[in-house]
Amino acid sequence: MTTTHKTGTREEWLAARMELLKAEKAHTRQGDALAAQRQALPWVRVDREYLFETERGAASLEDLFGGRSQLLVYHFMFGPDYVAGCPSCSSIADGFNGIVVHLENHDVAFSAVSRAPLAKLQAFRKRMGWTFPWASSSGGDFNFDFNVSFTEQQQRDGSIVYNFERDGHAMDAGEPPPAVVQTAAATGTDVPTFARDRPGLSAFVREGGAIYHTYSSYARGMDAIWGMYPWLDRAPKGRNETAPGIWWRHHDRYEKA
Repeated sequence: MTTTHKTGTREEWLAARMELLKAEKAHTRQGDALAAQRQALPWVRVDREYLFETERGAASLEDLFGGRSQLLVYHFMFGPDYVAGCPSCSSIADGFNGIVVHLENHDVAFSAVSRAPLAKLQAFRKRMGWTFPWASSSGGDFNFDFNVSFTEQQQRDGSIVYNFERDGHAMDAGEPPPAVVQTAAATGTDVPTFARDRPGLSAFVREGGAIYHTYSSYARGMDAIWGMYPWLDRAPKGRNETAPGIWWRHHDRYEKA
């Protein structure tokens, strides 16, 4: 059986590859410009006090910096009623272990933060074989203030603002997509409960005795830190996501080949 994809000679491939290289270089330069634009955003002083539970005990937001000047937080979807962490967040988090030591030695602290109680987070972290810092914001306003957690009332009255848009996510509107139903089931919850927490990334800086919020990103803004996607984008068939649900799992839930 022959392939239906376009084929050619090595010379034809090289000519096409050189054209693609021009586009890739332009994309890289645009990425550099976007990074500079992110870093040029105005800083917003954080005046509220936040309390977290960590494996080292109670901690403030400043404590999460660990003496460093910068802090990156991954808002991991693990609500108080979840049985397991979101499989999408989990597949992103599979790439965290190796980067933390490098960030910490470049004056950047890292922590995942979730609303589930610390004991539940620690048990799931052990199951997944992770070692990165993970703090519980249970009972506090941190997740709500940074627009990754929402109340039942917000769901009912349609006042959720996520990814900088009002009702900008399909989790709570009409019939939920199959991927959302499937993902909620993997966390041991129903869709409304699952949808009260969302993924995100927030950055903070500590300077002059104050803490500032500098950047946040949500939804598909997580693609850039989702380790498997840059690889799949270079695979022959790309992301190849044609099914209505999701194909990835918690890494210990794949059938062994």
